[in-house]
Amino acid sequence: MSTPYILVLYYSRHGATAEMARQIARGVEQGGLEARVRTVPAVSTECEAVAPDIPAEGALYATLDDLKGCSGLVLGSPTRFGNMAAPLKYFLDGTSSLWLTGGLVGKPAAVFTSTASLHGGQETTQLSMMLPLLHHGMIITGIPYSEPALLETRGGGTPYGASHFATADGKRSLDEHEITLCRALGKRLAEVARKLES
Repeated sequence: MSTPYILVLYYSRHGATAEMARQIARGVEQGGLEARVRTVPAVSTECEAVAPDIPAEGALYATLDDLKGCSGLVLGSPTRFGNMAAPLKYFLDGTSSLWLTGGLVGKPAAVFTSTASLHGGQETTQLSMMLPLLHHGMIITGIPYSEPALLETRGGGTPYGASHFATADGKRSLDEHEITLCRALGKRLAEVARKLES
């Protein structure tokens, strides 16, 4: 039997969502589970464009087995017009086999996002990522208001999940509250997964 892990699955274009994934993974480990960080390849309008099997840098590409074997899932994407980015949606659209077998039913899940503007669709993007997870029968967890940083943040952070305000140039680093909320989300998901497995 393999070691239980939380899959931290994301797409990142400019690095902010990837940094959030790293902070969430730290929270998962604080919650007592292993974090398996994975990404998805970009999609292209060019039909002949093919991504290499292993990315040049960063996390490995996710497989359906990563998803099938996880004890819980944290899903992250930058905002694209209030929706998840196409590469993540493309990956999720390929999970029908897991849906048919109920491979994710009853597992906990959470979401996170990064936006260029403070009111750039963080919560709608988070909701868009929740929809396929609900169809898979997953149990959605967010961030409760008992987490003080949720009330103090001047950047990202919502009860729907962790978020980050990257600014228009994408160069604003995660602030103290955003980091705290990323870690809190990861820790909470790990704790919920451990309780569900026991």
